[in-house]
Amino acid sequence: MGKEIKRFLVLCSFVIMLDGGLFAESVTFGKDNIRGFTFDNVFHSDSDGDIHFGLYVPKAYDGKEAYALFITLPGYEGLHFQGVGRNIKAEDYGIEAQKYNAKMIIVAPQLSDWRMTSAKQTVALTKYFLDHYKIDRSKVYLNGYSGGGETGSLVMQIAPELYTAFLHCSSQWDGELDPLVRARRPVYLVTGRNDTYYGRSSVQKTYLQLVGLYKKEGLSEDEIEKLVTMDLKEQSYFEARGVKDQHGGGGLFAHDEAIMGWLFGDH
Repeated sequence: MGKEIKRFLVLCSFVIMLDGGLFAESVTFGKDNIRGFTFDNVFHSDSDGDIHFGLYVPKAYDGKEAYALFITLPGYEGLHFQGVGRNIKAEDYGIEAQKYNAKMIIVAPQLSDWRMTSAKQTVALTKYFLDHYKIDRSKVYLNGYSGGGETGSLVMQIAPELYTAFLHCSSQWDGELDPLVRARRPVYLVTGRNDTYYGRSSVQKTYLQLVGLYKKEGLSEDEIEKLVTMDLKEQSYFEARGVKDQHGGGGLFAHDEAIMGWLFGDH
């Protein structure tokens, strides 16, 4: 085989075009369409292993105009071992987000746990999309529900500067707060007042710690309110929407315009 042919084959295997996005050979694309998302895509990261994800790219995206980017991290029921696409089947955050910005690419990772391994994989996947799609860096959003909220809190420890704002739903906070405070990234902490899995103590503790750290930084009350919000929902909130269990009812937040509007509207 001649050198030119070999070179051609290498170049052909190096890039793949998908909806206007340029991807290196480290990505394998799936063919399943689940609620408008393509599954099972795999980013083969040299440092963080195989990262499975679903992908929604608006049809109008052509790589010329910068789009927003939304990363949505699922709870335990949506992890990869539960089945391909279980995150999008079980949760509506990635579906409802489309109503707030028609020019937004949505990535739905299916990770292996809710700890540091998955947090690093989330960061690696986010960087990959920032590098290979035309993204408005001022509109990079993150949310995590249940175990995904734990992962997201670790993401905000590792690389908070990548994200515009973080919506933390029905979960607990596992990450260190100092990096988040230095990055000045807004966080919305929402959970049931008597969440049946986590309770509310972690969320309350995190909120108070963040407020205290920002006060030490000399921020005013108005400035702090823009950076950290705590929203504890009463039992009546869930029952009015046909759900009794406060933790399982965390999926309802995807349909709450005040909560989702904070993420995509206010920021």
